[in-house]
Amino acid sequence: MCTRFVYNGNDTIVGFNFEIDLSEWTHTVITEENRFFIGIKLPDDKYHSFHGINRNGNVGTLLYVNGNENARYTSDSMSYTIADLAENYIKGKISIDDALEIVQNRKIVYAPDATMQAMLSDKNGRVLIIEPGIGYRFEQTKYSLLTNYSVLRPETTRPYIVPGDDRFERTRQMLEKQSDDFSVTDGLEILKSVRQEGLWATRVSFVYSVRENEVHYVLNNEFENIVKYKF
Repeated sequence: MCTRFVYNGNDTIVGFNFEIDLSEWTHTVITEENRFFIGIKLPDDKYHSFHGINRNGNVGTLLYVNGNENARYTSDSMSYTIADLAENYIKGKISIDDALEIVQNRKIVYAPDATMQAMLSDKNGRVLIIEPGIGYRFEQTKYSLLTNYSVLRPETTRPYIVPGDDRFERTRQMLEKQSDDFSVTDGLEILKSVRQEGLWATRVSFVYSVRENEVHYVLNNEFENIVKYKF
């Protein structure tokens, strides 16, 4: 599960709730000179940056989604995994324009071990939503929003909506009411209001201000304990 948004007001504010089953994955928050990211440990024993921020303003996140056959993993030369795309973006190896060219000319597939969709955004508030096997949307609007279901073809994931999961609708309603003064504090309030509990509880919440080039984050829904990281 996860919730991700970008709001373009006087500042570009990015918010993300990271939710994961601890029995399946190991994670930790990692801060470097050029990156802030939620590291996910893979079988290579390394923490990979599939959800994070580069000091250049690139923000990339992957969100779990029920898979479709059109995006099944393949290693042929014309395929590009959504995981590699997100991590290369967060590392600053590619720009959002590079990512757009990749999705236009390569087949975007899932990673071998997980079915995911992505949202990439840059310091100018441009957003690229990528749904493997379905398509992409490139936009620069007042706000962009993605959870764990398709926004490009909602009918494909509607049967998998968990009863009571209205995070997308509630977040959208809150974003609709915001003004150009939308702030980090406002972003944290939204993430707090749509946080999850239980097996797939919210483990990390972060809000990034492009103008300040600063991350505000909390662990395990402890919104009274906000940690700041400035690039």
